[in-house]
Amino acid sequence: MSEFFAGFGLLLAAVAACGTILLPPGRLRAPAMLVALILFPALILGDQWHSQQIVDLRDSLGRLIGLGMLAVGTSAALAYVFRRWPVLLPLAIVAALPFRVPLEAGGDTANLLVPLYLVISGGVLTALLPGGGVVGGTAPEEALATGRGGGSPAATGPAGPTAWLPRLLAGFVLLYALQALYSPDFSKGLQNVCFFFVPFSLVYGLLRDVTWDRRLLTLVLWVVAIEAVAFVFVGTVEYLSRELFWNDQVIRSNEFHTYFRVNSVFWDPNIYGRYLALVAVIAMSALLWAQERRTFALLTALVAAVWFGLLFSFSQSSFAALLGGLAVLAALKWSWRWTLAAVGACAIAGVLVVLMAGGVSKLSPDRLNVDTGGRANLVSGGLHLFGQRPVYGYGSGGFPKAYREHIDTDKAPVSVSHTEPITIAAEQGLLGLLLYAALIAVALWTMAAGLLRHLSVARAAVLAAFAALVVHSMAYAGFFEDPIAWVLLAVGVSLAAANQPRVVASCRDTSAA
Repeated sequence: MSEFFAGFGLLLAAVAACGTILLPPGRLRAPAMLVALILFPALILGDQWHSQQIVDLRDSLGRLIGLGMLAVGTSAALAYVFRRWPVLLPLAIVAALPFRVPLEAGGDTANLLVPLYLVISGGVLTALLPGGGVVGGTAPEEALATGRGGGSPAATGPAGPTAWLPRLLAGFVLLYALQALYSPDFSKGLQNVCFFFVPFSLVYGLLRDVTWDRRLLTLVLWVVAIEAVAFVFVGTVEYLSRELFWNDQVIRSNEFHTYFRVNSVFWDPNIYGRYLALVAVIAMSALLWAQERRTFALLTALVAAVWFGLLFSFSQSSFAALLGGLAVLAALKWSWRWTLAAVGACAIAGVLVVLMAGGVSKLSPDRLNVDTGGRANLVSGGLHLFGQRPVYGYGSGGFPKAYREHIDTDKAPVSVSHTEPITIAAEQGLLGLLLYAALIAVALWTMAAGLLRHLSVARAAVLAAFAALVVHSMAYAGFFEDPIAWVLLAVGVSLAAANQPRVVASCRDTSAA
């Protein structure tokens, strides 16, 4: 694939993704979704045409055709199921979020969300069918009348931050694709757009118009609860047996540490921890406002199980994310002033404990870099790269290569700076950094608007989980590369839009979804 066609195809895929985010369901959005669905695997195939993985498939034409037919057949079958039972589409997307399949791409092992991609394909095919523009959920009128979630932004005509969030999200997608054109590693930028931004835009489009009523929200909670407990069981078996299924790097690391980190079915213990932290936040959201004893007992057991699994991940960023989400819930449940004061006091106490435990040596760059597993050097290197190109950066996906070329170090970075704003600043400069900051601010505003006056437990859960994810990305990055972020954005917009037409009667309706 020539550079011209690769760049043109990349921009076309980004424009189609923007159309998916911005356009209402109908004749215009359906073709945009189809174009995005076709282009993102085609561009990956063209980019990796000479990689060993693709060469092996090219040499085995029957295998290539068989895999293609299997993907098409699976997508068609899913489209039939989603058409027959629309509520299964959002449930299938949520269920597929954690599962990754390790494949070789670009000389490295890429853990691809193949199950999610197949669900997306089925959802897009469903949207292409007559009357398939809005999928999932039931009874939007009833949901709006009772104030228990539900509704569609397209149907309610959102205004204010609810209208600006998709515009900022689409703007970031387009900017990321444009800045990949001058990246020192165009292939990496293209892969990021095609593996993450374009398919996750389809996820956003499919979920934005779902009616999130009480029934669907309860089913979603059951799905994430069952999966989380299963993942904790696998992680516990790994911890007791002292054996991991995969990731040689973590296996070797465990041999030199006094503690043993588990990753369950996830590639990285930090991603495993992130997922459990988000489930814990969502479960705590329902637990804090639960009224029935049976519900209270089940949610308590779920929180305890997830907390137990989180311990063995030894993921400090995940614990920080959990605390961030719980702080949001405490502010909504009791008092944001007292919560803010408690968070500030804990932060000061934490700094004092670190200083007293390690003395002034903790303040030295070398000690700090050791304590953070090399991330301090990556952050300082990212800031150095930002200083060299403060306006437009080095280009999307260009952090690893730019770091190796411009930073004096013996060790190349693993992937990014492990701090989302630093990665964005180095790769996209002030253009991307300001757009990213605006997106986060508007997203939080959209999710939080009116919650202190008119509580919806569903909106509180989305807000707390999104805040936890943002906190985690500050220590581990991977915000836009995590489909959960796009799901939370879509659900947050949908619930906020449904809350706009009429006001919930009770100031603290504890029976809200």
